[in-house]
Amino acid sequence: MPKVAAFSATGEPAGEVELSDEVFGVRPHAAVVHQALVAQHANARKGTASTKTRGEVAGSTRKIWRQKGTGRARHGDIRAPIFVGGGVVFGPKPRDYSHRLPKAMRRLALRSVLSDAAQNGRLVVVEGFGVQQGRTREVAAFLHKLGFAQERVVLLAGAGGQLVGRAARNLPRVVVLTPNTLNVADLLWADRIVVSRDALGAVEEVLS
Repeated sequence: MPKVAAFSATGEPAGEVELSDEVFGVRPHAAVVHQALVAQHANARKGTASTKTRGEVAGSTRKIWRQKGTGRARHGDIRAPIFVGGGVVFGPKPRDYSHRLPKAMRRLALRSVLSDAAQNGRLVVVEGFGVQQGRTREVAAFLHKLGFAQERVVLLAGAGGQLVGRAARNLPRVVVLTPNTLNVADLLWADRIVVSRDALGAVEEVLS
């Protein structure tokens, strides 16, 4: 069983915690993690970009001058793509970028990222985040106590996650997640992953 450092709700060292082999002790699967990251980014795209073709822009369809005898190049209507205000050739149209990722692959990707973090000392367990009033300074002081103030941190909260999220939302290097909002992109972004004790059991249950 992998072991990681544990801290109290005030940031004091509290020994070590044994983690589940099934979730935090797997061999990281880089290909599946990459596929999950690509799918997450693709699913975040709106796909609403749109341009008009020459058949959709406003303008006359009349031939702008006769075919021969003017000395100028031959042209059809003013809506041709080479004219200002004309249509766009091969421009974007609304489309669906989403990728479907099987549930088993998504869970494997999350287990891989968490296992890598645990095995490389980037994951710690805490009794709480020291948040009583939902104030930003409480989270900032807690991270400073842990020595993570200058790092990108994911706080994985269980009960009371909403209060922690409100307290941390003004901190640019902090992201608050819950066991149900775990995602590969945020976990890979983080230098440190701080998991509350009550969230730990929920994560193991979700990813088992």
